[in-house]
Amino acid sequence: MGVNYIKACDSENIVSLCDVDDTYAAKVYKRYSKATRYRDFRMMLEKEKGIDAVIIGTPDHTHALPGLAAAALGKHIYCAKPLTRTIEEARILTEAVRKAGIATQISIQSNATEDHRVLCEMIWSGMIGPVTEVHIWSNRPVWPQGIDRPKETPPVPNTLDWDLFLGPAPKRPYHPIYTPFNWRGWWDFGTGALGDMGCHGFDPIVRALKLTQPSSVQASSANMREETGPSGSIVHYEFPARENYPPVKLTWYDGGLRPRRPDEWVGKKFDQTAGGILFIGTQAKIICDGVGNNPRILSKSGQIVRSKPPEVLDRSPGHYIEWIRACKGGKPADANFDYGGPLTEMVLLGNIAIRIETGDKLEWDYERMKITNHAKANRFIAEPYHNGWSLK
Repeated sequence: MGVNYIKACDSENIVSLCDVDDTYAAKVYKRYSKATRYRDFRMMLEKEKGIDAVIIGTPDHTHALPGLAAAALGKHIYCAKPLTRTIEEARILTEAVRKAGIATQISIQSNATEDHRVLCEMIWSGMIGPVTEVHIWSNRPVWPQGIDRPKETPPVPNTLDWDLFLGPAPKRPYHPIYTPFNWRGWWDFGTGALGDMGCHGFDPIVRALKLTQPSSVQASSANMREETGPSGSIVHYEFPARENYPPVKLTWYDGGLRPRRPDEWVGKKFDQTAGGILFIGTQAKIICDGVGNNPRILSKSGQIVRSKPPEVLDRSPGHYIEWIRACKGGKPADANFDYGGPLTEMVLLGNIAIRIETGDKLEWDYERMKITNHAKANRFIAEPYHNGWSLK
């Protein structure tokens, strides 16, 4: 994904590149042959004084550290979702960039699309009545989960700095199952299926329903292992009433699991490849493809309505353009860290419900950053750093 982020911003001067894997980064090094190259972001930030902004496309467990380092130097930041691997990291990084007064954006590209704006306008105009229930499903994981640590210990490729890849994660022997892609399924490095797609999918829901933080979360999963996410999970969130909006129950599904098909969805199947979202209102339902695309109304008569509501939201010039303009003094990007940080925390709370494995409902106090009814679950809010790295 780092390749795509850089390409989308290469109208600007790409002056320096940093990656722990020379082989995997080779195609990017070739494309931007004039850029200086580093393996350690600390050295890059120390030596490249002229950098104005950074793009972070590393695995989840190494978002917070370069983000905090860049914020301390006043560098603008674009970061892959989820913003961080833990809730504590998200809270600290969000506060740091707010104090630094820098331009930020989290990589939820569909946040800038026309479909997302139309979805909001459909719901705000009352086309389906008040929404009290939402279901969202994903085709993730598309990498191994529900597995144990490999026993083989092959040699580390000489083009990879394994220690820098590990960063603050606990020491473990190198194995190609972890990098360059399948790290997502391992809790030490990634945030599983929910962490991968949750920010994308929750974004249009949060925006359209003006959700605040959830009051509780509860999960069940299949084929759970200590070190990896499960092969499939269902996560139930409860959100309180806000302004003139009623409470909302939101349910997440992954690993091939899906919600019950609505009666109005006659003769059709849920998308098995891209996932989808189903909003249930008091008068009708809205079904979307993927992470909020192609919203259409399912009326109680079974008709599919595609009428477009009046426009009330400004349209975006483009997800990456928003950030570039913000870096140059324009208005904040729509998915800045003030938005993306709390969104990430919401998603990661679901992972905590998955990881406790008991199915208990967890009561969440967002302001105190604490689960109030399950002491053991709080250990996942902030996890130890290793190998000499420190968050604070």
